[in-house]
Amino acid sequence: MKTYMAKKGEVKTAWHVVDLSDKVLGRAATKIAMLLMGKHRPEYTPNVDTGDFVIVVNAAKVRIIGDQKFSDRTYDHYTGYPGHLKQVPLAKMIQKKPAFVVIEAVRRMMPKNNIGRAMLKKLKVYAGPTHRHQAQNPQPLEV
Repeated sequence: MKTYMAKKGEVKTAWHVVDLSDKVLGRAATKIAMLLMGKHRPEYTPNVDTGDFVIVVNAAKVRIIGDQKFSDRTYDHYTGYPGHLKQVPLAKMIQKKPAFVVIEAVRRMMPKNNIGRAMLKKLKVYAGPTHRHQAQNPQPLEV
């Protein structure tokens, strides 16, 4: 008996809609990362992008567990100039760019290579309840 290995053109992708209203960020990010990588499929192959497209709505209403995380967790950006390290706390980033917080949480759970970056492009995040991918007929998914 031979082991089935998926090939690039043979994989059929689906579209899923995930509503993050009152969902915990870390737990939802793990489920989303698994869908993007394709680990929910029996034909999962590590060197082929077998994942699905995921649309995330209501990213602004995501929950963060732990009071200390709002003040301690920061998103860092270095401009390249000496002394210009920009640090934005999680509380401010959730108000300013809620989609970025969700994308970063999922990105850090993905493979750190070319396939991982290609998988991350299949993630669409929206701060509000509406999205523009109705033509793809996405199926709602509970995380």
